[in-house]
Amino acid sequence: MVLEVEVQAGNQTAPEFAHAGLFGWLDARPRQQWPTLLRGDVAWGTEKTMAEAEKRDLPYLFKLRQSDGVKELMRRSVGRTAWAPAGGGWQGVEEVLQLQGWTRQRRVVVLRRALPQDVAMVDRETDGRQERLVGMVVMNPAKPMYEYAVLVTTAAVKDVLSVAQLYRDRADAENIFDEMKNQWGWSGFTTQDLARCQLMARINALVFNWWSLYTRLALPGKHTEATTSRPMLVYGLGKKTRHSQQTTLTVTSNHGRAKKIQAILTTVGGFLKRFARSAEQLSGKERWALLLKIILREFYPKRAGQTTGQTVNPALA
Repeated sequence: MVLEVEVQAGNQTAPEFAHAGLFGWLDARPRQQWPTLLRGDVAWGTEKTMAEAEKRDLPYLFKLRQSDGVKELMRRSVGRTAWAPAGGGWQGVEEVLQLQGWTRQRRVVVLRRALPQDVAMVDRETDGRQERLVGMVVMNPAKPMYEYAVLVTTAAVKDVLSVAQLYRDRADAENIFDEMKNQWGWSGFTTQDLARCQLMARINALVFNWWSLYTRLALPGKHTEATTSRPMLVYGLGKKTRHSQQTTLTVTSNHGRAKKIQAILTTVGGFLKRFARSAEQLSGKERWALLLKIILREFYPKRAGQTTGQTVNPALA
């Protein structure tokens, strides 16, 4: 779910321009509404971001740029014998690091992965835009070459495998940004008026949130992108007829899964009617809270004795 949108000028893309909005948004809310982790790529792994998170006792996980100090750490870690599996072909080892400009030592995890046996070598042209292949290197399996990545974190995660997987899971969350830009219009702004851009971006996010909740109710167990869910649940031909003072709206779907779609929409409609009748004594806010808990039930802690990994469509209840 998109909780807030802040639009910046095109020349203010660095994370430091987002600090005021991000930490101001957090400070305006009670602690129980805060996220459990602040996670970001190399652009966010800066002293200012980490210090702001530490000041609020907010756990974080960032990737570090390969500066001279980070490269020196990687060189020192080569001789370590405590490399542990980190998933996806990676190995990891824990270190403590304090770079120049940092105010304190921090826990880091050095990750490495053996390069494939054949590696292409490229040379970048002087203008920095064009690359050309200059040769191939055939690796010696007895002397592998590695690619490295370094993560910094204050998360209460003990082993390197969990830290590495927690960072890899970031890609799943960032898919939403791609969806918002390419399927919901976040990349279509042409005006230089930031106020109007932010208003439209928030409207897009609000509609996205509503649609995501609806599709999770109709198709539980996963997030469905707009490119697939909109043709399934929206597109159709409508015909309105009136007879004996009754108006009938008939919707015909041309989708290949029309029968399944009809069953989904029928069960969702029936569920919402039953929900409205059973929640008559509740206020509007209480109804929303209950409905959201049903829709997002997979994200709530499992009750004792409840079978895990089982998906139940509330519309079928």
